[in-house]
Formats: sequence, structure tokens, C-alpha cells
Amino acid sequence: MAQLLDCIPESEKSKLICCYFNGTSSIQVARITNIPNWYFERVVFPGQRLLFEATRGALLEVHTGMMATSILSDSILCESLSVNDTSNEEVNSTESTASYKTTLISAS
Repeated sequence: MAQLLDCIPESEKSKLICCYFNGTSSIQVARITNIPNWYFERVVFPGQRLLFEATRGALLEVHTGMMATSILSDSILCESLSVNDTSNEEVNSTESTASYKTTLISAS
């Protein structure tokens, strides 16, 4: 999965495909800030699924906000959001990842 604007650093060898679902009625901001030389931030609307690539050890911070405020609602280890078992192998096949992404998004 290509993240063109904020690519994971080349030094990171193991990558995870992760999915976060905003089950609230509020807009949320999902952020990863604990990986050196990499910053990830996306807005997640109510009922929306966010499919993204992360490294092992990455921590997803979920901020829920209202007018001019933001509260850190949750911190989730990205390994727990992984959509496939990568404990024995790295994600190398872009074809299988792309077909899974298409399936997941069209199922929503």
C-alpha cells in the first residue's frame, strides 16, 4: 500500500497493514508520532474505516474533538490493529495487499 506523502522510513523492515474503525459519532484524528523520522495523521469520520501501513511498535493515538478542542481518547498498539498475521512473514506482496484493500473498502 503506497503512502506517498508520508512514507515509512526505509530503515523499518517489518510493516503491518492496519485497520482502525471510528465507531463514535464524532470526528477523530488518528496520529502516530512515536516512530523516528515519520509522522502520520489522518482525519477519521464517524463510521469510517482507516486502512494504513505502520511499523511494529507504532502507537496510534486517537484524538476526539469538538469545536476548538481535542482530547486524547485512546492509544492503541498498531500490532493489535493488524488485519493480517505477519508474525512469521513480512508484507511483501503488493498485489495481495491491493486486492485486500479493495475488498475491505468495497465491503464497507
